Amino acid sequence: MFTLIKQEGAARRGRFVTPHGVIETPVFMNVATCGAIKGGLGSEELHEVGCQVMLSNTYHLHLRPGDKLIHELGGIRQFTAWDGPVLTDSGGFQVFSLAQLRKIKEEGVYFASHIDGRRIFMGPEESMQIQSNLGSTIAMAFDECVENPAKYQYAKQSAERTVRWLYRCKEELARLNSLPDTVNPQQMLFGINQGSTYEDLRIANMQAIAELDLDGYAIGGLAVGEEAEEMYRIIETVEPYMPKDKPRYLMGVGTPQNIVEAVHRGVDFFDCVMPSRNARHGNVFSWKGKVNLQNEKYANDPRPIDPDCQCPACRHHSRAFIRHLLKAKEALGMQLAVTHNLYFYNELMAKIREALDGGYYESFYQKYRNLLAARNPD
Repeated sequence: MFTLIKQEGAARRGRFVTPHGVIETPVFMNVATCGAIKGGLGSEELHEVGCQVMLSNTYHLHLRPGDKLIHELGGIRQFTAWDGPVLTDSGGFQVFSLAQLRKIKEEGVYFASHIDGRRIFMGPEESMQIQSNLGSTIAMAFDECVENPAKYQYAKQSAERTVRWLYRCKEELARLNSLPDTVNPQQMLFGINQGSTYEDLRIANMQAIAELDLDGYAIGGLAVGEEAEEMYRIIETVEPYMPKDKPRYLMGVGTPQNIVEAVHRGVDFFDCVMPSRNARHGNVFSWKGKVNLQNEKYANDPRPIDPDCQCPACRHHSRAFIRHLLKAKEALGMQLAVTHNLYFYNELMAKIREALDGGYYESFYQKYRNLLAARNPD
C-alpha cells in the first residue's frame, strides 16, 4: 500500500495507494470537520486548491447529521461529493478538548454533547462503527490525548489503555469490513502513538502498536501545550521505532514551519485547522512570510496576497479588496482568504515533494524553515 520512493536524511518521499486513490506524500490533509471547510469551501473548491485528502471528524458527524443517515446516503464521499480519499478522526481528541464534559473509563468515554447536553458514550467499538458508517478511506483508532505537561503516572496509564483500545479497534473494524452492507469494506486503520512528553512511554507505546501491523501510524498528543522544540524532540524519539514501510502521520500540526521541520524528521501526513481558522481572521501565508490583511497598510494595496501564488484569490483579487471584504464581514472575504491559505499549504507540500524528488530538500529546508514563520516585510 505504501511505497517509500526516496529518502533524504530522515525526510521521506512516498506514495500511498488507497481504495479511493493514490496519495503522494508528504501530504497535508484539508480539514473539513463537518464535511466542508469552514469559510465556505466544498468538494469542488478542494480540487481547485490541490487537495489530495479530506479529513472529517467522527464525533461531530455522529452528533449532526448522524453517521447512520450518512450511511443511508452512501457514506461520507457520496454525501459530500468528494471523490478522493477521506480520513476520519476517531473522536479521541474530544476526550481531550471536552475535558469538562466527559468521564473516561476502561470501556470508553461518557460525553455530554456540546450541542444539547445529551449524554453519549463512545468506546473503541462505537468509534469504529461510526467510522464504518461514514465509509472513510482511513479510520483512526480511538485513543486518549492528554494535555502537556501531564503527570507521568497518568500518562503511562493512558498510553497503556490506548494500546488496549487499539486491539479492540482492530478487531471491530475487521468485523465491520466483513459485513455485506459496509460502505467501504476496504477501510484502513491507523494506530496512534501516545505517551505525553516522556521518551520511555512514547517508545514503549510505539513498539506495542507497531506489533499490530496496521495500515499506518500517527503521533498524537502533540501541539497541545508543549513548546515546538519539545514536539520536535518527541518526533525524533519516536521515529526510529515507527515502521519504515508504513505512512507516518503527525496529528493536528501545524504551521508551515512545523511542517517543514517535521518532514525533515521523517513525517509523511499532516492536518491542522489553523490555515482556515487564521484565514478567516485575515492571517494569510506567503512565500516571503506571514501577512495580516487587517493591517491598515493594505487598505490601498493593489497587489495580490502573494505575487508568486496562482490560487483563485491571488489571480483575481487584491489585498485591498480582500481586506475590505473582511472588514465588512462579507462571506466572500473569508472564502478568498481560506482558499489562498489552503492552496498555499497544498503548494508547500508539492514543493516539498519536488525537492525530495530532486534531492535538494536540505537546501529547501534551510531556506524556508525560518522564512515561513517570519512576517512578510512587503
